[in-house]
Amino acid sequence: MSETTSFQPGPLDRQAPFYIAGHRGLAGSAVWRHLEYSGFTNLVGRRSADLDLRDRDAVFQFFSEIRPQYTVLAAAKVGGILANSTYPVDFISENLRIQTNVLDAALATGVERLLFLGSSCIYPKFAPQPITEDSLLTGALEPTNDAYAIAKIAGIMQVQAVRRQYGLPWISAMPTNLYGPGDNFSPQGSHVLPALIRRYENAVVTGAERVVNWGSGSPRREFLHVDDMAAACLHLLETYNGHEQVNVGTGTDITIRELANVVADAVGYQGVTEWDTSKPDGTPQKLLDVSKLESEGWKAKISLAEGIASTVHWYRDNFESVRA
Repeated sequence: MSETTSFQPGPLDRQAPFYIAGHRGLAGSAVWRHLEYSGFTNLVGRRSADLDLRDRDAVFQFFSEIRPQYTVLAAAKVGGILANSTYPVDFISENLRIQTNVLDAALATGVERLLFLGSSCIYPKFAPQPITEDSLLTGALEPTNDAYAIAKIAGIMQVQAVRRQYGLPWISAMPTNLYGPGDNFSPQGSHVLPALIRRYENAVVTGAERVVNWGSGSPRREFLHVDDMAAACLHLLETYNGHEQVNVGTGTDITIRELANVVADAVGYQGVTEWDTSKPDGTPQKLLDVSKLESEGWKAKISLAEGIASTVHWYRDNFESVRA
């Protein structure tokens, strides 16, 4: 079957069963909140303790019982530079199994509309900036997270293959660096922004006079509040029907050194910040071109300063229960 041309995007049925894979994670929980806010009344989620997405038989049984009309695949094994570079086998193997099982089961049960969430790390380490969607597979990946990136690229390819072979209007979205409520703040597993929040907040609590951050602080990164990402996902599900993945971001970036200053201000840290240049910087710059997303009528609304301040507030309120 050739790729579908008959499907016309529009408002989704608010009463239809809608499965969010990974609904307890940073991205998935934000998608769930936004869908609830937008009037969806039949949301379905399963904790990993109740449904192991690496278990193919269990995933197929779940889909055959629930038969969701819509699915957002936000489940993934994620982590920062340290975790990705230390456990590359875990990151490629677990993510490939999760994706393949969910996508195959969704296909077998006829899920009408599916959005696969990837990551901006799919793009080459030295891709021209800002990075356009057609930069995919044009160069070598950043080696500190290449295993995770390959898994996500495989997910994009599988979604595109389903469109070509079966004509289903499935799509993929590639968010930039996400942050917000529900993030992972652990020293071993966190990404840069939650790691900075934890580090500077701990310095304030303990009265530390200095904070040491990894790298030189010179790499530039783009950050998107997870609530904005969730809003973009629903917008794309209701407006977009293309084979190419869509970048989801703000279109602006900041150096890690500048980011550290914003975090320090947000938590009220007044000590000294030092940089350990023996640690890796990762990709020098990773700024997404979001013109495709903007052409679909969506732009990010939450400023970085506002988003970081609200995330610090959430972290303090939920300190005892955060992933740390």
